Amino acid sequence: MHTLACRTPPVRSEHRFHIPVLGTGFTATTPLEVAPLGVSSVIPLADDTLLEQLRQALSQKLGLDYHAIGPKEDDSRARRTQAFLDLIHDEVERRLAVLRASPFEPGSPIQRYFELLPETPIKATWRHLPCVGDPVEREHAESLLRAAVVPGQIEANIMTKADSRFTPLGVPKPPDQSDALASLRGFAKSKLRSAVVFSAGMNQRLFVYAATLDGFFPDEHGALDKRICLKVSDFRSAQVQGMLLAKKGLWTSEYRIESGLNCGGHAFPTEGRLMGPILDEFRGGRDRLQQQLHETLAAALRAVGRPIPTEPLPVRVSAQGGVGTAAEQQLLIDRYGVDSVGWGSAFLYCPDVVAIDDDTLHRLLVSTSADVELSASSPLGVPFWNLITSKGEQARRSRVDAGRGGSPCPRGILAFDTEFSDYPICKASRRYHAALERSLENVPPEEREPRMREARMKSCLCRDLAGSAQIRWGIDPGATPLICPGPNALYFRRVLSFDDMVGHIYGRNDVLPKDGHRPHMFLNELELCVDYVERELTRTPPAGRRQGWVERYHRGLENGIAHLHELVGQGWIAKADEFLRTLGRLEARWRAVLESAQVAAPAYVPAVAAQSSGCP
Repeated sequence: MHTLACRTPPVRSEHRFHIPVLGTGFTATTPLEVAPLGVSSVIPLADDTLLEQLRQALSQKLGLDYHAIGPKEDDSRARRTQAFLDLIHDEVERRLAVLRASPFEPGSPIQRYFELLPETPIKATWRHLPCVGDPVEREHAESLLRAAVVPGQIEANIMTKADSRFTPLGVPKPPDQSDALASLRGFAKSKLRSAVVFSAGMNQRLFVYAATLDGFFPDEHGALDKRICLKVSDFRSAQVQGMLLAKKGLWTSEYRIESGLNCGGHAFPTEGRLMGPILDEFRGGRDRLQQQLHETLAAALRAVGRPIPTEPLPVRVSAQGGVGTAAEQQLLIDRYGVDSVGWGSAFLYCPDVVAIDDDTLHRLLVSTSADVELSASSPLGVPFWNLITSKGEQARRSRVDAGRGGSPCPRGILAFDTEFSDYPICKASRRYHAALERSLENVPPEEREPRMREARMKSCLCRDLAGSAQIRWGIDPGATPLICPGPNALYFRRVLSFDDMVGHIYGRNDVLPKDGHRPHMFLNELELCVDYVERELTRTPPAGRRQGWVERYHRGLENGIAHLHELVGQGWIAKADEFLRTLGRLEARWRAVLESAQVAAPAYVPAVAAQSSGCP
């Protein structure tokens, strides 16, 4: 049995932000553009058909040999995933080598790399370079700077619940061939030394399978070849999932907290628990959690005869959801100790790094708040942010108007309903629509129509979320793209370059419209929660369940509102008067919602309003 000092390298990039996963295709090729510049981003692994199509298109563009991996070939999903990730890895390495070798002169790749960095000691060294006149000294300084160039992480995302065990034709897959397990195997076999992001909840089968893959265990030097990042909604979820993994000898290297509602794509309402209090709990419990997990990990590794780190392995905490200004990013870093901040929907306006087609980008640019809707479009039955003016939504409505509701369901990634079949089918599919209609033939219209209306709202996320990437890469010019921006996207109203956006993130410039009014991200989140409760109450669920649900939201939001008052009292909010006016308006709205739901609201007295300690 060996014990060893922890030598797992931290994420070394100087950047304090990352680009989260966007849909199934928008960020699939983003690492090619941003990783050589030191910025981390996330590739979605849900759609292996799209990954294979993109590998073919990229190979053709780069002049590389391409050997197709057909969908019926042995272990095709894992092999497609591995092949795509390896291609991205190799091309990033090539571009990084070109960047490192470029001259330190205006317009060169290495100059751009350092220009984009935040103000750090290494950037100060770069700024001093023009003052170095001695040739030998200059060569030494340039050599040090070239060695300091660090690529961004090429991460991969697996939506844990999207783990179909059947082919689109209903044939059961072998146990290790389910979608999530095959994707993880492809990632594990790839050349990447990075993290896989598990999102959308817990999948114990996936966790058990990860423990069969050597790359997720510390090696004899204490290094992790492959890391695990958990996207979680709160501290308890982090504890539960982190402990489950630790008992299998697996370390969670990062916890990624995402706002339940102030995000893009699928939304997971957290019953009123807002980001501020959640992040505060992580800040207070992070060291304790790290030590607890280390002890459990050590016992698990000892039991299977694997090397044991003598110290806890590094743990990062990142946050994302609705961030829109440099001040908000700095608040998350300084107040809550966050290591990296995710900027998602804002990058949809950066077509130089995100695969969004021109038509969809235009529709996003001219959209209003009424066009970005928290919809029932997802076949998973989870609220889903949707641009309802997209081509994908137009195509869905056209099918319904023509009496052909439902999609052909070519991929079956979200096929999980067994109400009308022996094997899971998708609620957005034609087969489900036809079966539902037959089952309701003798049902009164007042019962039939709500069921059919609900089914007709479901979109083919698997196919249409890939549409923008397929158009951009010339794969399918006739695709009907769907796009799922978060509500924060509406505040960015023009096409931006990647460099412009990075400058905005670090406060070097401001890309938000001068005439626009964008409330603080925490206030946006609070208002979205109030909107959600108000909307859900119109659905009139059973009285007992309704009352309990509202009371849980009540507790969560009261705690969140108190926390926002604390931030103001402690000096963390720059425009405090404006912040408090908006907060007061939202509190009044929330009280009215509580009154309508017949839940008593306690008198609120901000206990720390007079405090001033802790300001940045």
